[in-house]
Amino acid sequence: MKGKVYFVSDFHFGIPDKESSRQREARFIGWLESIEKEAEAIFLMGDLFDFWFEYKTVVPKGYARLFGKLAALSDAGISIHLFRGNHDIWAFDYLEEEIGIQLHRNPEVIYFDDTAFYLAHGDGLGPGDQGYKVLKKVFECRLCQFLFRWLHPDLGTRMGLYFSGKSRLANLAREKNQLKYPDPESEMIVRFAREKISSHPEVKYFVFGHRHRPLVHSLNAQTRLILLGDWLMHYTYGVFDGKNFELKHFEPDAAHSSG
Repeated sequence: MKGKVYFVSDFHFGIPDKESSRQREARFIGWLESIEKEAEAIFLMGDLFDFWFEYKTVVPKGYARLFGKLAALSDAGISIHLFRGNHDIWAFDYLEEEIGIQLHRNPEVIYFDDTAFYLAHGDGLGPGDQGYKVLKKVFECRLCQFLFRWLHPDLGTRMGLYFSGKSRLANLAREKNQLKYPDPESEMIVRFAREKISSHPEVKYFVFGHRHRPLVHSLNAQTRLILLGDWLMHYTYGVFDGKNFELKHFEPDAAHSSG
């Protein structure tokens, strides 16, 4: 590794309203500026937007500063990845072609030097939550995507943003409340990781987003699970320097310091 690898997740840009979303976007750009001298790779672990749909010739309006910064980092040789989440499941080729972001559609084991990471957004993993798993198959269905694409972009985007504005996450972001977290061992994603250890004994770190809680949890003496938190309430991120993994919090006034 020539530099550090950064992991960050769950921004949900677009909620709860345009102004506060833009403030969070500016804070994230400040974070990107703070790490760009040390970063070798940046992994966006899903839900970059609260609603995102790419038509054949149209993409949602906004995010010019964010896209410009990500494109500049990509052009500078920093590898940028997006593990699609349940809110940006309809990201297709625009981010790859225009910005250079590498899209990942399924969980992957990736090595940084000799250290193995199991990476995924985290939605639909583990036992239970059958209702969402069925809904996810509907969203991934090419026929459903084709039919939605026939809606006028103004109508389709307005519908998506309307339901985003009614979501529990939008209310939490608006009210600045904290989620009530269960015991880590009751998390479905912890149970999922424990099941995967037998088939992936080489993995040292399981890294997920989706759950909106910052957590470092030991699965055994050699293996840790990391939940990255979010950029709605926690402003947390993970960093791996080739030897150690840390979960950190970003303050806006640290925008020009090292991550």
